[in-house]
Amino acid sequence: MRRGFTLIELLIAIAIIGFLAALLLPAIQASREAARRTQCASQLRQLGIAATSHASAKGHFPPGVQQWYFNTAVSHRGIPLFAYLLPYLEEANALVAWDYEDPINNANQGGSSSTAVVLPLLICPSDDIQENPILMSSRNWVYALTSYGGNGGTRSYFPMQSTADGIFHTTGEASEPEHFQRTVRPRHVTDGLSKTVLFGERSHFDLNYKSFNDAGWGEPLDQWGWWGASTSRKMVGHVTMSAYAPINYRVPFSFAGRFGQNPPADSFSAFQYYVDVRLCAYGSEHPEGANFCFADGSLRFLTSDTDLSVLRALSTRASAEVDASE
Repeated sequence: MRRGFTLIELLIAIAIIGFLAALLLPAIQASREAARRTQCASQLRQLGIAATSHASAKGHFPPGVQQWYFNTAVSHRGIPLFAYLLPYLEEANALVAWDYEDPINNANQGGSSSTAVVLPLLICPSDDIQENPILMSSRNWVYALTSYGGNGGTRSYFPMQSTADGIFHTTGEASEPEHFQRTVRPRHVTDGLSKTVLFGERSHFDLNYKSFNDAGWGEPLDQWGWWGASTSRKMVGHVTMSAYAPINYRVPFSFAGRFGQNPPADSFSAFQYYVDVRLCAYGSEHPEGANFCFADGSLRFLTSDTDLSVLRALSTRASAEVDASE
């Protein structure tokens, strides 16, 4: 005669199932993250192919931002890196209504703005983006975000402190730090295409930095990284990053712990140093590092403990450094 489970047997079975699930869950999560990291790398490869295709067709890489002056506010306007790449990414439809005469019109048309188009190719599946696109209510601009940025060299932000020694920087009459900077040609990359970063990842997650944002200090990190950045002097910071900070740099203290820091962070103006460092930084939500695409089209995952001198050697185009990772 068959009998059913006793209560004790049922509880034991449930405990065993729970134990097995606890063992399997980390493996499942790791598998999902591996898939996300692979997808991210594939997207970076497509960006790399688009940039090298542009260089083959035009003889030069696209600018970080082609930038010029207007006599009315906003004085700095331009055409950003990703707008130049879209025709090579089969995303030309996003540029059908693009205004090349006055770039401010690309952002001020509300939800129908050209800059409001969310492009899945430009979003890492592991990036923590809570809202996309975002409305800049102070100006009524609408911008979609990206998880990626072009290599701006040793330092990409703030514009007047940028080094313009990478692949992408401002060009044209209103370029910075020098006026009429030119685009980079492949022959200018004398360190070698395989040893020079083309694109890397940007992380939108930093709890300590967010504590300053919540207090009204610093550029909001969760609203930074406009792929279609076409207005304001800060445009190039949205579409480029650099080796100014280590990979996955995070602000090392919260708003409550801002006193007694070196460099100082106890005032709004003093904290701008940390704003510049954080907004320049490559990073991701992948464990232990970030994906990078190099100028020869190759992909590498660089870990968070990559020496800053190595990262800078990989981020400059013509400095003749030795890549210490070799």
